[in-house]
Amino acid sequence: MKAKVIRIDAKDNVAVALTPLAKGDVIDLSGISYVILESINEKHKVALVDFNPGDVVRMYGFEVGRASKPISKGGLLHTENVKHSKGNAQINNLNYEWSSPNLDYWQSKTFLGYHRPDGQVGTANIWLFFPLVFCENRNITKLQEIFETELGISQQSKHRNYLRNLVDGQPLETPKANSQTQSVFPNVTLRFITHQGGCGGTREDAQLLAKLLAGYVNNPNVAGATVLSLGCQNLQIDIFKKALEAINPTNQKPVHILDQQQLGTTDKLMEEAISKTYKSLAEANAIERKPAPLSKLTLGLECGGSDGFSGISANPVLGRVSDILVGLKGRAMLAEFPELCGVEQELVDRCIDKKTAQRFLELMEAFETAAINAGSGFDMNPSPGNIKDGLITDAMKSAGAAKKGGSAPISGVLDYTEYCRDEGLHLLCTPGNDVESTTALAGSGSNLIVFTTGLGTPTGNPIAPVVKLSSNNTLTAKMEDIIDFDAGGVITGKESLEDTANRLLTFIIDVASGRIQTKADKNQQFDFIPWKRGVSL
Repeated sequence: MKAKVIRIDAKDNVAVALTPLAKGDVIDLSGISYVILESINEKHKVALVDFNPGDVVRMYGFEVGRASKPISKGGLLHTENVKHSKGNAQINNLNYEWSSPNLDYWQSKTFLGYHRPDGQVGTANIWLFFPLVFCENRNITKLQEIFETELGISQQSKHRNYLRNLVDGQPLETPKANSQTQSVFPNVTLRFITHQGGCGGTREDAQLLAKLLAGYVNNPNVAGATVLSLGCQNLQIDIFKKALEAINPTNQKPVHILDQQQLGTTDKLMEEAISKTYKSLAEANAIERKPAPLSKLTLGLECGGSDGFSGISANPVLGRVSDILVGLKGRAMLAEFPELCGVEQELVDRCIDKKTAQRFLELMEAFETAAINAGSGFDMNPSPGNIKDGLITDAMKSAGAAKKGGSAPISGVLDYTEYCRDEGLHLLCTPGNDVESTTALAGSGSNLIVFTTGLGTPTGNPIAPVVKLSSNNTLTAKMEDIIDFDAGGVITGKESLEDTANRLLTFIIDVASGRIQTKADKNQQFDFIPWKRGVSL
């Protein structure tokens, strides 16, 4: 029989409802019976002790809040009786010991990737178009229309006929799948980025945007880029070139940078962009997939639209995959610093040295201080959807979100736009905003991103495939057009966490090899939002 509740850690004084609980229900945990005092929805938390105001609430073994009102054993925890709180982290003697999962099965596994001259391996072969300033967005959009139409890669919208039938008063039909003609360059994917930055903001915004875009060019999924500049913006061409050189001084990828004010008319700009790009596309099309060890994967670890099951199923499943890759000397990046609030001590204890631990705490403190100065704070991080589905404090949300990082040692801490070069698990300073964080992961070198969700989100990325991992069966059935992989069997008890992780890694290898296309890519969901630091949480 399926368990009604789960206590995640032996030190926890609350449990998570796995099914809806009615008043008067009796649950059993470790031989102790508890009477449910009120209706409690699945994913929400049940008190296992009597709480007085000020008492610590523990989940995952961590302090995730404090009682603000009395809570009786068997009662519901909610935003009116629990407030965010966390413990203070300190750097102690760092002697973390870790054993990776068994790697025998995975040692010889490979994926089919695009090998770059600098040793990186891509899971895609993308030609990227982007502007240095928002003034060039229209020209990027025009280039997209021209290239996708004339190279035979444009897709007919599956909803156009649906609207046409409405206009004509004809019977409605279910939209059919997109139709696509044969591409002139089948081995190259074209992606187009627009944004609202590059000028008019702070100089820091322009510098960070330059570093972010340079990271996109350096990402192994990118074969080359066409870059448009107006000429007078804050993000000058020279700033972008220096940012690219700082990431990769020996960059061998073709990068065509065109300045409209220097060239003159829009016609000249477009003709130059088209002719230069067309020649390079022919060269990029000659690159073919070849086997690469799994150590060449750089996995971005992301979550969004989380629910009360995310920290029990999807996140720890992804955490085990991360541990396997780290054991194979691959790379993984855990982002979203507001969602590490409350688990700092565990992460500090896992750092490989005091310098790494100190940098993590300094970045966390600086970020939270900036948020407070902007009239916010990490305690305001849970969204209405998070709260509705049982994540009622930031520390509670963080304790589950951090499970994406598994249990491996933390090899490095990266600030926003810093590029991941070394093997192991890294912490990447980004906001909790889904798209801003996913955008940053790709800019720091992720060649594939796994995005866990309990509520559903369509988020994708222009250059890195985004695998959407559901925490529960209901979401997968409800939003099958955006969910790639279901970890709900962990909740229902039909599949172990280890078996689910093995299936997920096999799925990741297929995506990395081009055998499976993610739902986000199928839906052409290519989100790109740079982080305006100090403004976004």
